[in-house]
Amino acid sequence: MTPSIELKHISKRFGNFYANQDISLTVERGTIHAIVGENGAGKSTLMKILYGLYEPTSGEIYINGTRAKITSPTDAIRLGIGMVHQHFMLVPGLTVAENIILGDEPTWRGLIDFTQVHRELKALSEKFGLAISPDALIDTLSVGEEQRVEILKVLYRKADILILDEPTAVLTPIETEQLFQTLKSLAASGKTILIITHKLDEVLGISTRVSVMRQGKLVTTLDTKDTTKEELARAMVGREVLLSVPKPPCQEKEVVLSVRNLCYTNARGIKMLDHLSFDIKAGEIYGIAGVEGNGQSELLKALWGMQDERDVLSGEIKFGNINLLGKSPREIAALGISHIPEDRLRYAVIKDYSISDNLIFGRHREPTFAARIGFKWNELAQYALDMLTRFDVRTAVQNGAKSNIVSEKISTLSGGNQQKIVSARELERPKLKLLILAQPTRGIDIGAVEFIHRKIIETRDKGMAILLISAELDEVISLSDRIGCLYRGTIRKEFSKEEVLKGRTQLKAFEKEIGVFIT
Repeated sequence: MTPSIELKHISKRFGNFYANQDISLTVERGTIHAIVGENGAGKSTLMKILYGLYEPTSGEIYINGTRAKITSPTDAIRLGIGMVHQHFMLVPGLTVAENIILGDEPTWRGLIDFTQVHRELKALSEKFGLAISPDALIDTLSVGEEQRVEILKVLYRKADILILDEPTAVLTPIETEQLFQTLKSLAASGKTILIITHKLDEVLGISTRVSVMRQGKLVTTLDTKDTTKEELARAMVGREVLLSVPKPPCQEKEVVLSVRNLCYTNARGIKMLDHLSFDIKAGEIYGIAGVEGNGQSELLKALWGMQDERDVLSGEIKFGNINLLGKSPREIAALGISHIPEDRLRYAVIKDYSISDNLIFGRHREPTFAARIGFKWNELAQYALDMLTRFDVRTAVQNGAKSNIVSEKISTLSGGNQQKIVSARELERPKLKLLILAQPTRGIDIGAVEFIHRKIIETRDKGMAILLISAELDEVISLSDRIGCLYRGTIRKEFSKEEVLKGRTQLKAFEKEIGVFIT
């Protein structure tokens, strides 16, 4: 059978930096082919070449046995290739339906036929378990709902080759399972699926074959049934990787944060938090487990003073003797509170600013960096280089002149490396007392996850109070000292330190027990 995709000696160079180097890859029709590798390994770049967002510096692409010249997404779509991007490609001011049909609008008597669009979207939503209102504005949706729109957009265009870049990063376990069932049925019908993911359990569970990339090169391609999670991790990183980081028992002290009867009603009149109460002590990690959409985003907004002025909040959020409700993010940060938000592109980085600028947000007035006019550029560059080294951030300018690191935009980094920048900035802030972590390892490769987990535990062991909110249940169980199960805006069950410790030795049973309280 003619392969669906053949990449022959593909290279992509940015200046003197090779993002992809001499990659040859064959993908058979009717298979699910996973691409794995560390952040910055070149996975997304390779897929963007296939989708026409980049042109290769050299090499050839064959689709269904015919050489293809793909210079734009229009060429790719014409060839039956669709891509779901890691970072959403949506227009906030438009509706779901308008985003999905943008550039491919069906008309009737000279007008857009929204009746037909709604009918098709309803059928797709029901078939693939991706419920969404076609009339909803994008800027009113949660991160998970935005991801559903991206997936629906590709399915709407009836692509024969689907490229999915971290498609489950913001999906619930149920949504993930539904998506995978859909992908399996699509592959069985002859469609070709390429999936980039950092979740090796998903690779082993869904893919037919898996290719490993490292530092821009293709290391190996394996039949998934013949490999293991440990083997894939070793091939990705080039060393043995601890899939679970050792964590000594916590030495908790005084209560640092006390949330009491917190209620949050959003601008649409929907109650998202309902008399939510919990405490976090110095020297412990309090994890919140739950399916996204049960109030996690609203809790983060309340803790960080980011709620809309039309939202209604009541109750208390006590940091020591200070009520945080009504305070601005700057006032909250000044108290010794740091925050890694769930959506880095919306809340944590500015893509048009440099790597070094992004590393010192909130610290730019400190004497270490601030000069009478502007910044102390040498000190800023040296600090940035030190942080890149300590947090293993992969960038083309890391080994270049200091001036490059000051001017290089953070948008040149992969998504995972941008997340490392955010983690470095927030974990290393001086005089911290409380650290709020929301999806801290979303989009990060397995080697970086190990590193970030170690840093989080080290921070806890220094006496920090840490709130961890994560959609990854194994991450919550692995890192947390106590766990609260969030469902419809309230804690339905709280697991004690002793229960969590016992649960780690019977992980699957503990996951099922937690699942009872979050679904």
